[in-house]
Amino acid sequence: MTRALVVRLDSLGDVVVCGPAVRAVAASADRVTVLAGPRGAAAAALLPGVDEVRVFDAPWITADAGPVDPVLVARLVGDLRGRFDTALVLTSFHQSALPTALLLRLAGVPRVAAVSTDYPGSLLDVRLPEPGEDPEPVRMTAIARGAGFHLPPGDDGALRLVEDLPAVAGLPAHPVVVHPGADAEARAYPRWAEVVALLTDQGHDVVVTGGPDERELTAAVAGGRALDLGGRLSVAELAGVLREADVLAVGNTGPAHLAAAVGTPVVSLFSPVVPLTRWAPHTPHRVVLGDQSAPCAGSRARACPVPGHPCLADVAPTTVVAAVAQLVGVAA
Repeated sequence: MTRALVVRLDSLGDVVVCGPAVRAVAASADRVTVLAGPRGAAAAALLPGVDEVRVFDAPWITADAGPVDPVLVARLVGDLRGRFDTALVLTSFHQSALPTALLLRLAGVPRVAAVSTDYPGSLLDVRLPEPGEDPEPVRMTAIARGAGFHLPPGDDGALRLVEDLPAVAGLPAHPVVVHPGADAEARAYPRWAEVVALLTDQGHDVVVTGGPDERELTAAVAGGRALDLGGRLSVAELAGVLREADVLAVGNTGPAHLAAAVGTPVVSLFSPVVPLTRWAPHTPHRVVLGDQSAPCAGSRARACPVPGHPCLADVAPTTVVAAVAQLVGVAA
C-alpha cells in the first residue's frame, strides 16, 4: 500500500489550483493525505482523490502564523512519523520547499520531491527545476509529473471539486454572485457597491458572499438590494453557491478558483501585483479586467503602493456589468 502526502501550506485558492496534481498522485497511490494551512484545509477536503486532510500553520509560508513554535513543530513531526512512503511538496515560485522537506526528513519520510532552486543537500530525493510561466494548475501538474505522478487517461487536467457539494436554501434560480473581499488590500476592487446596484437595476438576482470577517463589507456592497450571505457560508457551501451561479464577479482571491473548479464563468478584477499568466482563473469562460501594466505589476504588494489604486479603481462599474452580460449562459 502506497501512502502519499501532498503538502500545500498557504491559502484556499493555492490549494484549489493543486487539484490536478493531487489527482495525479491519487492515480498511483492507495491513500492520499494533504497537509494544508488553516486557510486552505477546507478547500483541500473538496479535492477529488483526497482521503485525509491535516493542518499546520507554517511560519515560513503564512505571514500571520507567528514565530516558530518548537512544540508545534515537534508535534507535527511526531504526527507524520512512519505514516508516509512518499511526499510531494507544492509551493509557489517565490516560496521555498526546504523547511517543509527538513521536517519530512525528521519524520522519516523516505522519498520527498519538490521544486528547489537552492541546493537541497539530502533533503530532497527528487529535486525539480522551476517550471515556466504556465498557469498555476499546469505548473503544479508538471511538478507532480516530474516526481513520477501522472494524471490518469482521460483526465484533462482541469480544476475540479467533489460532486457532493452542499445545497444552500433560498438561492434565486440564476444568481450572479459578487465576492467583494480579497486576501490583500492591493487586490481589492473598490467599486463593488456600484456594480451590484447596476446589476440589480438590470434585473439580475445578485448574491453577495464573503467570509466571517467581511460581514460589514458584504452588507455595504449588497446595499439592501442583493442577497447578503457574508459570513454565513462554509467553504463547501460557498462552492455549492458558485456551482449554481450564472457568473461570479470577484477579485484575485480564492473563490475565483473555486468557481473555475465548478465550471462557473468568472469576471476577474485582477490586480497585477502577481502574474496574470500564473494566477488568472483557470477556465476558458472568463473576462479579466484591470491594468496589467500598472507600476505595481509583479510587486507582490499586499497594500497598494500606487496612490489611488488605479489598476482596479479605473475599471468602470459599467465595464464589469458588461463583462457579466458577456458571460451569462456561456457555460450552460
